[in-house]
Amino acid sequence: METPTYRYNLDLLRQTIDVAIEESSRYGYNLHYAIKANSNPKILETIAQRNLGADCVSGNEIKAALEAGFLANTIVFAGVGKTNNEIELAIDARIKCIHIESFEELLVVNQIAANKKHIMPIAFRLNPNLDAGTHKYITTGVSQNKFGLSTNELTEAIRVLPTLSAVELIGFHFHIGSQILNISKFADLAAYASKFYSGYKHLQLNYLNVGGGLGIDYENPILNPIPNFAEYFEAFANNLTIDNHIEVHFEPGRSIVGQCGELVTRVLYIKEGNERSFAVVDAGMNNLIRPALYQAKHSIYCESSSNEYTEVYDVVGPICESSDTFGSAIPLPKLMRGDLLAIRSAGAYGESMSSRYNLRSITPCLFTLKQEQLVM
Repeated sequence: METPTYRYNLDLLRQTIDVAIEESSRYGYNLHYAIKANSNPKILETIAQRNLGADCVSGNEIKAALEAGFLANTIVFAGVGKTNNEIELAIDARIKCIHIESFEELLVVNQIAANKKHIMPIAFRLNPNLDAGTHKYITTGVSQNKFGLSTNELTEAIRVLPTLSAVELIGFHFHIGSQILNISKFADLAAYASKFYSGYKHLQLNYLNVGGGLGIDYENPILNPIPNFAEYFEAFANNLTIDNHIEVHFEPGRSIVGQCGELVTRVLYIKEGNERSFAVVDAGMNNLIRPALYQAKHSIYCESSSNEYTEVYDVVGPICESSDTFGSAIPLPKLMRGDLLAIRSAGAYGESMSSRYNLRSITPCLFTLKQEQLVM
């Protein structure tokens, strides 16, 4: 096996999608997969085949969604810095909705749509000032964050809306963050969205998007390979008090793909330091940046050694930065050069955030169709 490589279990991916669909359909909810989590073409094709919509944050993500088979009228487009070309692409593709994140963006979208003689459905993204309680880099719903219209911008946007001929406001969009395991945070969001919506009934809106954010179990991926979608969607069902005609939309990303992927890497050297032992592997933080960027912890196991004797290692990569570490004080079988390690729960924000830093090669991928069958 060429290493480092991303290995994806498509059976687990399909099982996860099916559970998400089953639990969300109890309440008539709509799902849009957040492509930023993993944009691998085969992953996208697999998800599109299950008839999910797509949540995109760039023009290239819209193109990837369409190429993978997502229907244009199930694609929504968010992001605080949409370029003119991206907005034009979204309008030309006739996607379902553009999420507006600033007053100036509202004016730009209206002008571009007017030039194209098209009325573009839009939703206002709002900042509920709710702390998701996760890493500060993936918390998006507090007032200090860059996302969504401010209170003053919303007031001005509502005021000028009747003068804008090329946009149609269909609803509101909220998203408070990522890797949220405290379900009460979603209950709080649902209650907030309900109260907020009640103040705008006169606009006769029919769309509410509450984002994504459900986390996965990085510590026990084998015991909990599929997130608790039942509890997640129930939290919204129990706390959303809105009119029945309003469509409720979600944008799951990590919860769909997080556990279906792992990064397989090979031990290059065992380095005996003065204070600790290092397992130097051929994967680097360019392949999986989460530990370096978010101080994230991933489960690591050895799949090539049957040695019962255990030692403790820092598992580190070859990049010339001390942040290039996948885990510290990790108990593993006594390792040798050539042993294969697998870093679990790497299906989300692994391959999609990888780079060619140090001019390292693009990470190849394997896909598990059945437990014993791998394809490129």
